[in-house]
Amino acid sequence: MNTFWIAIIVLAVLALVAKFALAAAGTAAAAKDKINQGASVIDVRTQAEFKAGHYSGATNIPLNELQNRIGDVGDKKKAIVVYCASGMRSARAVTILTAEGFIDVTNSGSLKNLGQ
Repeated sequence: MNTFWIAIIVLAVLALVAKFALAAAGTAAAAKDKINQGASVIDVRTQAEFKAGHYSGATNIPLNELQNRIGDVGDKKKAIVVYCASGMRSARAVTILTAEGFIDVTNSGSLKNLGQ
C-alpha cells in the first residue's frame, strides 16, 4: 500500500475519533443541562461501584435490577439522566426505560462525563 492511501486511512480514522469525541461532549453537556433543570439521575453501576463514588443525588439502580425496579425510577414524564462507568450499561438502561414508557431519558455515558 502506498503512502497516499495510508495517509487517507489515517485521516479518516482521525475524523471518526473527532466526531465521536464531539458527540460525547455534546451528550454530557445535554445531560448536565437536564440535571440543572431538575432531571432525576440514575446510576446503573453495581452497588460496589456506587459506594466507591457517585454523582451527588444519584439513585443507584444497577442495570441487572432495573427491569424489576421500574417503579423506583419515578414519573415517566420526568426527565432522567442515566450513567455508568463507560456508557455501555447506561445505553442499555435508556433502551429499557424507553421501552417502559419513559419519555425523556438521556445517557450521559460515564460518571466522568458528569464531572465526577
